[in-house]
Amino acid sequence: MRIRRCSIVFIEPRETLSFDLNSLLSGGNGLHSQRQWLALAPHLEAEVEIGADERELLGAVGAHAWLPAEDVRALAPQACEALLQAGLLIGDDEARAAHRERDEAVRAAHWWPPAALAHRMARWQGTDSAAAMDENELTTAAEIRRRLGAPPPHVVERAPAAARLPLPRLDDGEFERLLARRATCRNFDAARALPYERFARMLRRVFAAQAQVRISDDTVFLKKHTPSGGGLHATEAYLIVQNVDGVAPGLYHYHPVEHALEPMPAPAAPLAEFAAQAVAGQHWFADAHALAVLAPRYARSFWKYRRHAKAYRALLLDSGHLSQTLYLSATELGLGAFVTSAINEVDIERGFGLDPLAEGPLAVCGFGWRGERMGTSEFDPAGAVWPRD
Repeated sequence: MRIRRCSIVFIEPRETLSFDLNSLLSGGNGLHSQRQWLALAPHLEAEVEIGADERELLGAVGAHAWLPAEDVRALAPQACEALLQAGLLIGDDEARAAHRERDEAVRAAHWWPPAALAHRMARWQGTDSAAAMDENELTTAAEIRRRLGAPPPHVVERAPAAARLPLPRLDDGEFERLLARRATCRNFDAARALPYERFARMLRRVFAAQAQVRISDDTVFLKKHTPSGGGLHATEAYLIVQNVDGVAPGLYHYHPVEHALEPMPAPAAPLAEFAAQAVAGQHWFADAHALAVLAPRYARSFWKYRRHAKAYRALLLDSGHLSQTLYLSATELGLGAFVTSAINEVDIERGFGLDPLAEGPLAVCGFGWRGERMGTSEFDPAGAVWPRD
C-alpha cells in the first residue's frame, strides 16, 4: 500500500471555556479552559480530534506524492493508523477506497481550499431555525434589540451635512412602482393552486437559457436573464412543487435549454414535511406553491476558476442575482416570493441525491399566491403590499 495526505486539511487549536467553581473560590476567574487540536477536511463529514503525534505526521506527509506505507508508519506507527482510519491519510488499497474516492472528488473539483472548508462545514442538517429563534427570544426586532443591544447605525455618514450634494428625486415610473411592491412573502395561500401558465412563465424568466453560444460540441455557454460569473451559469434549479395546476406534487430538476421539468424520485418524508425541513422549519416559507433550490455545479465554475480565491464568492453572487430576478418576476405577476440561506443543506442533498462536493445548495427561493391575511409579519413599511388601515 502507498499513502499520501488528503488534499485539503486545516488544523484548528480550539479552546473551550466552562465554569469552574474551584477556580472561582481560589481567587481565579471561574473559568476552566480546555484545548483541543482539530483537523477539518472538506471530504469528511465531521471534524476529527487529533493528538500531537498525528498533527506532526500530517505535516510530514505530502498531499501529492504517494509514499510507501512502511516509510510513513516508521515515522509514527500509531498515529499513522489513526489518521488512515479517520481518512486524513489516504491509502491506495481497496480497504481505503471510500475515503480515497471522496478525497479525489475534492481534487477533481479544483476547490480553493478555504472555500471548500467553509462550504462543507457550514451545512445544516435537521435544524429548526424558527424554533431556535422562538426559544432564544430572537423572533421580533424588539426582542433582538433587547437581547443583543443596539445594532450598528442604520446609515454611515462620511461627510458633514453641508458638504452633501443633493440628487434629484424624479417621479416614479413603472419600474420604480414594481420595485416598491417587492417584499418577502411570509403568508402563502396554500389552498389556492398556482396556474400552470404562471408557473411556466416564472421558470422561463428566471432559469431558462435565452440563447446559446456554442464554441464546440463540448463547450457551450448559455445566455440567461441574470448575470453569472464567467458567463458559466453553473447554478441549477431543483424544484419542490407543491400546488401547481397540471404538475404532480413532487421533486423536479429544471432543464434550462429545453424549458422542461425532469421528474426525480420522491423524498423519504412526505413532500410538505420535506419542504419544511429544506427551509429549516421556517413555516412561513414552507407553504409556497413552488420552491427552488439554488445549487451550483462547482465543477462548472471551477473548470475556469481553478482553486481561485474568488470563485466561490462569484457563485454566491449568482444565487443573489437569480433570487432577485425571481422576486421581480413574481411581483410583476402578482405573486409573492422569498429567498433564504437558512436551509438544511444535508437534508436537501439527500432528498435530491446531490454530492455536496460537486453540486450543493446555497439557498432556497420560492413563489406562489399571497394569502389574503397577514398572519405572519412582513416587512412592508410603505404599505405597498398590505394597505394600511
